[in-house]
Amino acid sequence: MLVSPLPGVDRKHLHQTLDDVLEKVSNLFTSGPHEYYERLLAYLDWAADAVGRLDTLVSSADLDRLVLTKRHDQLLAGLDNFTIGTTQRLVNQLVYTELRQRMEAFAAAVGTLAQELQRWQLRGVPVVADSSFYVHHPERLEETDFAELLGVTEHAVHLLVPMVVVDELDQLKESKAPQARWRARYTLAVLDRLFQESTEHAMLRQADVEVQRHTGVRRGEVTVQLLLDPPGHTRLPINDDEIVDRALAVQPLSGREVTVLTYDTGQATRARVAGLRDHKLKMPVGDEPEEQPTTKKKPSAKDRGVQVPAGRKNGQTDSSAHG
Repeated sequence: MLVSPLPGVDRKHLHQTLDDVLEKVSNLFTSGPHEYYERLLAYLDWAADAVGRLDTLVSSADLDRLVLTKRHDQLLAGLDNFTIGTTQRLVNQLVYTELRQRMEAFAAAVGTLAQELQRWQLRGVPVVADSSFYVHHPERLEETDFAELLGVTEHAVHLLVPMVVVDELDQLKESKAPQARWRARYTLAVLDRLFQESTEHAMLRQADVEVQRHTGVRRGEVTVQLLLDPPGHTRLPINDDEIVDRALAVQPLSGREVTVLTYDTGQATRARVAGLRDHKLKMPVGDEPEEQPTTKKKPSAKDRGVQVPAGRKNGQTDSSAHG
């Protein structure tokens, strides 16, 4: 279970905060109050404190999944009524179950985040390419030297592919433009081959130079990772905004600036305004087309000021004039 850090969040601080919240709920589960109503109040107090500590660090969807569950809402709504004729055993069981599940959820979140942070230490410069890159770039995906293209030849590159881009390429398979249609099918075929066994990450290009001493990153290497939609995630209405949103979600995890690679001016502007690094590629504009001469329409008799008798169309002869 991976959380979605908010933009600008320090990943180490987030990991420590999640670990602290986990420790508190674990202590409450194992050695909290035994009296049912005190146990209920202690649980609700923990939930309020957890939200206060995490609401500036993770998404609202993460808070709903980790803390503000349906059972939490039910227990909070019935707080006043539980003291009147309510079976203590029932309330105790509900709180016990909720504490156990919150402990398990936070343990999974802490463990997954720790693994993700460890993986990013071995990954290269993160870059997100949109559909325009896969369709319009002169070199095919497997032939592209991303390090040289981005000006980071001393580092490896980690190419991130949001699922919204995969869906856009799926739609472009039916495009009327032959180039877009072929490139979309080719790119999807490469991704399908790379991720036959796992979506964690795959090797697109082997390193061709030495390993950096301090980081262990192999320069020239290009790895690829699919960015799956998080559980409960609702996509933004505009695909370009969704791509930027997924790139922003990765930036705190990577601990470095994420680059958006595109041929689209609007996409580059969105990325730059959102605080991402944009790398706008240029397509050749070509020469300005010459203005085509317009053919003048032959003026009608009415335009020339000639009066046309009633019942007679322009260009017709009057049969009575030919006795």
